Amino acid sequence: MIPSNIKALILDMDGVVWRGDAPIGDLPKTFARIRERGLSFVFATNNGTKTPEEYRQKLANLGVEVTSTQVVTSALAVAHMLSQKYPQGTKIFMIGGPGVREALEEKGFDLLSTEAACKAQVFVMGLDRTINFDKVSEATLLVRAGVPFYATNTDRTFPTPRGEVPGAGAWLSVITSATGVKPIVAGKPLPYMMELSLEKLGTTKEGTLIVGDRLETDIAAGQAVGCPTAAILSGVSTREEAEAWKPAPSIIAKSLEELVN
Repeated sequence: MIPSNIKALILDMDGVVWRGDAPIGDLPKTFARIRERGLSFVFATNNGTKTPEEYRQKLANLGVEVTSTQVVTSALAVAHMLSQKYPQGTKIFMIGGPGVREALEEKGFDLLSTEAACKAQVFVMGLDRTINFDKVSEATLLVRAGVPFYATNTDRTFPTPRGEVPGAGAWLSVITSATGVKPIVAGKPLPYMMELSLEKLGTTKEGTLIVGDRLETDIAAGQAVGCPTAAILSGVSTREEAEAWKPAPSIIAKSLEELVN
């Protein structure tokens, strides 16, 4: 199903490799097949709640051995984006998980507590499982005061074995509704994270297949950066939605396993 000119894959995780903590298909067999075909690959996920090392360990627990450098998250993307514009020591208030925190700290930014948020020079938002009214209130005040507003991604939901639950975009809508301000977004569907992934792979756009389950993020990002795309039906998007998507994905497959076999 993968054309012979494809030399590398950029793989989404949630909805392609797993749902929540449940693997999708026989992952060791699937990734053995990817390697047999000589395809290099990286993972590119809008879910920046975990660190690359945590994702590496999760994959290892599911029988897939990779290095943490093969994982690109929206948290890494937003930290890289900010490092190109702001110096180390810039005071940042963030709403997000450990992945966002570690990525920003590695770039030398000064992360503020909720109590000290009023001193922030930048506000960054990702998915935060400990979000509360105080955090949202401080973020709203900062954005309304004109503090630069960045987001890891705008995914409204993410899949779990029981169904879809609120993603970063759902919580982000609270801030945008309260302020009327839209953030600068590092993750998919914008092409920035795809460009970082291509740099890691060292492959051409034409020879790199972007694989994901969300049309409005994964497939849109692949098309924005100029890569062929594969819509996988094991996550959020349905076959009917994929077939109706314009421009059409290069490939539609039931699963990653079907795609590589």
